[in-house]
Amino acid sequence: MVQVSTTSDNKRESNRSAPLSLRVRMALFILLIAAIGTAWFTNLMLTNRFTETTRNRAELRLALYSGNLVSELRRNAIVPQLLARDPALIGALNSEDYTQSSQRLISFVDEIGAASLVLLDHEGRTVAATDRARLGENHRSTGYFVDALRSNTTVFSATEKETGGYSFAYSRRMESPGDPVGVIVVEVDLAKFERAWAGISDAVMVSDSEGRIILATEPRWRGLDMETALQQQPAASAIERAIRATADWTAQEADTYLRGEAVMRIDGRIPFRGWTLSTFTTYASVRERVNAVLALELMAFAILAALAFYTLSRKTAVRMALFERESVELRALNARLQREISERERVQQNLVVAEQSLAQSSKLAALGEMSAAVSHELNQPLAAMKTYLAGARLLLRRNRPDEALSAFHRIDDLIERMGAITRQLKSYARKGQDALSPVDMADALAASLSMMEPQLKSRRVKIQKTLPDSPVRVMGDRMRIEQVLVNLLRNALDATKSVADPQVEIILAAGETATLSVRDNGHGIEDLDELFEPFYTTKQPGDGVGLGLAISSGIVSELGGRLTARNGEDGGAVFDVQLPILNEKIEAAE
Repeated sequence: MVQVSTTSDNKRESNRSAPLSLRVRMALFILLIAAIGTAWFTNLMLTNRFTETTRNRAELRLALYSGNLVSELRRNAIVPQLLARDPALIGALNSEDYTQSSQRLISFVDEIGAASLVLLDHEGRTVAATDRARLGENHRSTGYFVDALRSNTTVFSATEKETGGYSFAYSRRMESPGDPVGVIVVEVDLAKFERAWAGISDAVMVSDSEGRIILATEPRWRGLDMETALQQQPAASAIERAIRATADWTAQEADTYLRGEAVMRIDGRIPFRGWTLSTFTTYASVRERVNAVLALELMAFAILAALAFYTLSRKTAVRMALFERESVELRALNARLQREISERERVQQNLVVAEQSLAQSSKLAALGEMSAAVSHELNQPLAAMKTYLAGARLLLRRNRPDEALSAFHRIDDLIERMGAITRQLKSYARKGQDALSPVDMADALAASLSMMEPQLKSRRVKIQKTLPDSPVRVMGDRMRIEQVLVNLLRNALDATKSVADPQVEIILAAGETATLSVRDNGHGIEDLDELFEPFYTTKQPGDGVGLGLAISSGIVSELGGRLTARNGEDGGAVFDVQLPILNEKIEAAE
């Protein structure tokens, strides 16, 4: 009886295992069919979509390249017409005196933005050029010279250079007073577009109306026609062809092949002399994006297959071992989290201490900055008081008490000014504003020059003033405006210490704003960006702490104006103080 029972149990077990194995096989087969079908449909759909997106981007780049090219050509097309009427160049051609002609062309080229300018006489000889090495060259047989002499309009020409590539130029005949005396040639730099395209697109070429390539990111294409240029690539080996066929399975049919790689070709017309612009974009991005999605799908199916095998597995021991290992990892993770929490609490305590130390350091830094500012701003009145006291002592020794009394009055004014400076520094620290009143800029300038009179006399600086006939008034604080002007004058004196003939020019003008300019003939400013930063100075240690311009800029800004600095064209530095001008309407409103 026992043997019979055991045999029947084995039969039932085999009956259960046989259908289970068949179901597993069917499930795996269905999963494989689903994976293949999904991959095929995804490849077809995404390839079309990504290819269309790549083509749209290529067409957009083509329109942008074409617009930039036409804009550059049209911008330079008007230049020969303007230069052909230049009286100085025409006079040089008539008198054959070209000593200043090259310099005049150099002054034009930066404003125009052309590659170079060349002036040819009636025999085609280069008599003036922005590149002086080209002087004396003979262009008598060139197309841009011959065509320009025969035409009454501006002539465009593309000439193939001996070193490879093409040079593009606009030329026009120059007449005096009706007879041709020379030709002005404006060379256009289109090679910069080749350099820009090489960093963005895979390949770009521009061909003229005859199909000849005149611009290309591939130098070997220039001078060839389109078909010949595309055939100039090394023959692919059998292995390379097999790799290319495998790599292109997710891409559509290629328009052509460039350097052994499938590319799409986009052609566009340029509205200039029948030119054509062609771009070549690889399918690499399409393949990468499609393959990335396919890889994710295959990974998902692989995960599903693994989950199916895991579900069908009846080995609970493996699952228990997995659970035990996960428990050990969780305990280790919990211990690590506890250590991190303790570490973060310790770091937070250290951060609180650091914040307290930083607050104390900020207070000390502010105290140091205020002390340096007071020392800097009171330096000039103290120096003037010293000079007046010495003069008063000398006058008293010579029994000239009236004149000495005048010096004492000036010292009293300086003491009052020092008090005003300390009040202004306190007001600057609070970022506040006192009551404003109308201020005559000419009077403020005169008071500032009077303050600086001892330094001006000791240095023998030549002061040139240009003032308008009518008063120039602004709404502000006269003491603070004088403070700004004294700072600018002192900086001008310091800048001209090493100059043999120091000069300071002061110009006051009235327009939409009241503008006072202080110009010196020193060595100029090296770093304009950091000039108005606190504690920035180019002076020797002990001569200044770098707060004068920072305080002056803050004063002008509070008054609604602007303090700017620049280097003059003839050397030296120029500081411009611009303040809102006070007209009759504003004064009536006040």
